[in-house]
Amino acid sequence: MTGILVGACSWANPELASSGWYPPGSRDAEGRLRHYASRFPVVEVDSTYYALPSAHNSRLWAGRTPAGFTFDVKAFAALTGHPFPARALPAELRPVGPPAARLRPSELPEAILDELWARFHAGIEPLRAAGRLGSVLFQFPPWFRPGAAARARIEECRKRAEVPITVEFRHPSWLSDGQLDDTLRFLSELQIALVGVDAPGMPAVAEATSPQLSVVRFHGRSPHWGTGSKEERYRHRYTAEELEPWVPRLRALARHGARVHALFNNCCGDAAVRAAETMAQLLAAR
Repeated sequence: MTGILVGACSWANPELASSGWYPPGSRDAEGRLRHYASRFPVVEVDSTYYALPSAHNSRLWAGRTPAGFTFDVKAFAALTGHPFPARALPAELRPVGPPAARLRPSELPEAILDELWARFHAGIEPLRAAGRLGSVLFQFPPWFRPGAAARARIEECRKRAEVPITVEFRHPSWLSDGQLDDTLRFLSELQIALVGVDAPGMPAVAEATSPQLSVVRFHGRSPHWGTGSKEERYRHRYTAEELEPWVPRLRALARHGARVHALFNNCCGDAAVRAAETMAQLLAAR
């Protein structure tokens, strides 16, 4: 359907690279992205959550994809309140003193946080300049609950991001019956897209809160969600029957006039790209 772009949350994770989905001759870094972009119109860059983005890589990505191809970029962990490995910071930005294995953003001086924002912007600027940047995803941690401080944090992220942002909540209270209307009203006033999610324990909410973009991320339905290793949490292969109920929801979002990104994050082997292929077929069949 016009206006609904379907893709995956990575084109380069090791399990996908070794799954056999990429044909011979398309398995180096450039070949993988070119092949992916020949099959899908959108991708989410998740590597920028674990390390600051590189302007060099962004220029390469823009040059290796066709006009109209879109990158959504996940915000660096320190910008969303997640603890992160100290080695994820450039050496010159690491705190002075005994080395720490992990850092909390609250432990960083304000000047360092300002520099992280500046470097994040610089890293994705080639995508923006090339017209390939869809939005920046701010996925807040599970302990990020509704309240005045949380709303202020979202407003700050919107202001400092300087590009369109989307927001994903991991605490279900944001989308609960008693809170949902307030959440939708707050995001709509800021014109921030609420990210709908398909994941255990999270309400299946698909509501347009931005006139430009709506996003749904599919994390899988593993019974180990919230308890197992990363591989166990995301190890799920969607069936057509599981995806079918999302087709009218995606179409309803598209009717609001916004572009819709449906992105699969069940990133084990080729499960995400296969699910994206299935969703695209379901949307085309109606």
